[in-house]
Amino acid sequence: MKKPDKHYPPLWAAIMSVILLLAVVCAIWWLLLKPLPANASEYDIHGFDVSHHQKEINWQQIPKDKYRFVYLKSTEGGDFKDSKFQENWFKAREQGLLVGAYHFYRLCREGKIQAQNFIETVPNKADALPPVIDLEYDSNCINTYSKEQLLKEIQVMHDLLKQYYGKQPIFYTSKAFYNIVLAGQFTDVPLWIREYKGLPELKDNPKWHFWQHTSQGHIKGIATAVDLNVFYGSEKDWLNFLKQNGIETAPAQKSAK
Repeated sequence: MKKPDKHYPPLWAAIMSVILLLAVVCAIWWLLLKPLPANASEYDIHGFDVSHHQKEINWQQIPKDKYRFVYLKSTEGGDFKDSKFQENWFKAREQGLLVGAYHFYRLCREGKIQAQNFIETVPNKADALPPVIDLEYDSNCINTYSKEQLLKEIQVMHDLLKQYYGKQPIFYTSKAFYNIVLAGQFTDVPLWIREYKGLPELKDNPKWHFWQHTSQGHIKGIATAVDLNVFYGSEKDWLNFLKQNGIETAPAQKSAK
């Protein structure tokens, strides 16, 4: 007698099809749409930022295998210059670190004046990281300009720095300032977000490049607490970011000035 062909009940076949489809979707999601790392330690590229508040830094002790970049406060408003900037700039570069400078933007000063302060202070070095404009609420200045006027002044400083240094400036900001002032503006400007309660979650979900995840970090060679940051992306992404900014390697000691 001929044996009957094996067959699955229609319901079971439907279940198997759904499981197979889910497996395929999960595989595609994992390969193309992998979620962000859950915390800062899972990122590949780590760095920190400092100012005169960190006082004397022993740059020789900084673990360069762990920290790949550093940003130094250079200026604030139209005339303030960080008292430790020049020393930190020279010593950090002398140790072969990738170094950039940031400016604390005062909401009641003209963008042109603030750009001039930064340009007078920060050397134009081809192997330096792109300039950063630190945009935060300033209670003493918040009502000086309307939102529209403020955005125009920020645009002025952005354009002057981009023209002078030949690199796309970065905006450092808090989640609140971004959501209220910057959302939907400057869509081509890379973002550096300060967020200590978890991954940055911003209005309209723009891509961010850097994340300052704590102000209470500890690094050998620095006696005080320090801001710690990560770069969004893999080692390959980091190298591409550097290449886009004309940086092929870390600065050599002979070009530290």
